[in-house]
Parts: sequence; C-alpha cells; structure tokens
Amino acid sequence: MLPGDGIGQEVTPEAFKILQVVAKGSGVGFEFEQGLVGGAAIDEAGDPLPDVTFRLCEASRAILFGAVGGPKWDDVPHERRPERGLLRLRKELDLFANLRPVKCFPMLVDASPLRR
Repeated sequence: MLPGDGIGQEVTPEAFKILQVVAKGSGVGFEFEQGLVGGAAIDEAGDPLPDVTFRLCEASRAILFGAVGGPKWDDVPHERRPERGLLRLRKELDLFANLRPVKCFPMLVDASPLRR
C-alpha cells in the first residue's frame, strides 16, 4: 500500500477498510504492507521511491497506489520530483496501463473525443 501524497493519504486508508470488509465477507485473504512514495518519501528518505519501497512492490502481487506530488515539491530538482517514483515503478515493473473509467453522457457525445 503506497498512500503517497495529498488525496492519496486520505483515500488509500479508506480503500484499505473496504478491502478488509471484502476479505472478511469472501474469505479471501490480503496481506498489507505500507511503503513511502512521492513527496512523502522525499521528505522521509530523500528519494521519491526508496529502494526498500521498490523491493516491497517487486515482491507484491498488487499495489494499492494513492497519489503523488503537490505544490510543496514544485522546486525539487526534476530527477527527484515526486512523480519520478511512479514513473520508476511503471518502467521497472513493466506497468503500462493507467485505466480510468469513463462515462460519456448522451447529451455531450458530440462535444466528446469519444465516439460511438
């Protein structure tokens, strides 16, 4: 579990609670460990994706990822920006999809880049 920064620190614990309910109701087991990523990792370890967090992710079957970045880290050098942690995870773990559900309302279909 990588809450990260900003809203990620708010929504990730709530998602964790939901997964606990799912586990209890379905008999499916989850094991959770938490790591640092993004600005929180920069503040704590000086690196947007510390090696200990990367190894944790490498050994995991799934990653519950919150969010990274925020104005606090706008002046951090490019190679140390919070987003670099996410980019490293994507590259080194060969993650390529960032799927987001989309709904196109019928009255806006002509204004949308989504077509039928």
